Amino acid sequence: MQAWTEIIADLRTPASLWQLAVVAFSLLLAGAVNKLILRKDLMHRVSEEWQRPVKQVLFPVSALVFVYLGMLILHQWQPVGLLRLAIALLIAFALSRLIVHALRYIFAPSAWLTTVENVIAGVVWILVALHLVGFLPRVLDGLDAVSFMMGQTRVSVLLVLQAIITVVAAVVAALWVSRLFENRIMRATHINMNMRVVFAKLLRVILTVVGVMVALSAIGFDITLLSVFGGALGVGLGFGLQKIASNYVSGFIILLDESVHINDVVTIGEHYGVISQIRSRYLVLRKLDGTEVVIPNETLISSPVINHSYSDRNARVPLPIQISYDSSPELALAILLEVAQRHPRILKDPAPDAQLLGFGECGIDLQLVVWIPDPEAGSGSLKSTLYLEIWNDFLAAGIKTSSPTRDVRIVSDAPPQG
Repeated sequence: MQAWTEIIADLRTPASLWQLAVVAFSLLLAGAVNKLILRKDLMHRVSEEWQRPVKQVLFPVSALVFVYLGMLILHQWQPVGLLRLAIALLIAFALSRLIVHALRYIFAPSAWLTTVENVIAGVVWILVALHLVGFLPRVLDGLDAVSFMMGQTRVSVLLVLQAIITVVAAVVAALWVSRLFENRIMRATHINMNMRVVFAKLLRVILTVVGVMVALSAIGFDITLLSVFGGALGVGLGFGLQKIASNYVSGFIILLDESVHINDVVTIGEHYGVISQIRSRYLVLRKLDGTEVVIPNETLISSPVINHSYSDRNARVPLPIQISYDSSPELALAILLEVAQRHPRILKDPAPDAQLLGFGECGIDLQLVVWIPDPEAGSGSLKSTLYLEIWNDFLAAGIKTSSPTRDVRIVSDAPPQG
């Protein structure tokens, strides 16, 4: 209440004009500094991971510095209650922006994230308002008065809230730091992609566990009590969470044994596509029609997986075709090779191959075999283009494709007339 009383008293004196002038000048100066630092030639000196947080908090932090310097100067001659209010508001503003940036950096944009950001910003401003009017100590005392005994330990509502806030802050900080390291690890091209993913996930788990432990120790929580929770968790894993635990363990096995990699072309059950993500519990398979399939990691351990790019990413594409018996197979084979050699997507090594497979009921069975370096792009459009060119070249060369022929004989049991 003292801060609010001081602010009201300042408004009744000419001292408030000096304080308002300091706030206005600080904001203008902070805006000028913000424009100067955000020039491209200056921001390029900051690493990519730090550019966005710097942009988010640069203005409120620079304004806070100037207001604080002005408060130190004016404090020698007059009250500075308005400047203290401005400092509290700028701190809340910078803190809200920093928290929102951290959440958006860690998690993908979603509806729940926007709701969490609004809740956090509301809580920060409510705490600032309670502090300014002097009610915050009373609220804290009231929360501390509501308590209960847990063994020999007194637990209050205030302690529980402090524990929740501290643990959440520690987890967010750990996830933010792990994301910074993860981005650097994923850019290390000299390390195998699977190992990069393993290192990133292990780092995230370790930092999160350490952050929670440090947070609990900071609030005076007895960490030995976690042994009880660990036992309950073990029972839960034994009875109801086997699949979840199995998927997590399978995920690390897949990453370590390198049986599949990101961007591999695989067939898992009835699904054929490209592995776009390998997560702790599942992998994402992007099919050639654009749809994505989420497959639990345990499936890859317990079921056969066809990896079309395990040792060689080149994919074989067969194109069967049948010509009539009155056409020249030598000329048809030559045309098939010529068409394949004209297409830019088909590899020269291994070279296309045209084969005569046999003599069918309705015509001569031929096959063109080609190899492509990018099976993840699909082969449907390639086959369509090749078949169309083969058709046009066959027509120009007088080669006919086969068509089913049937001899129909009518047998009648009726006696001859006459």
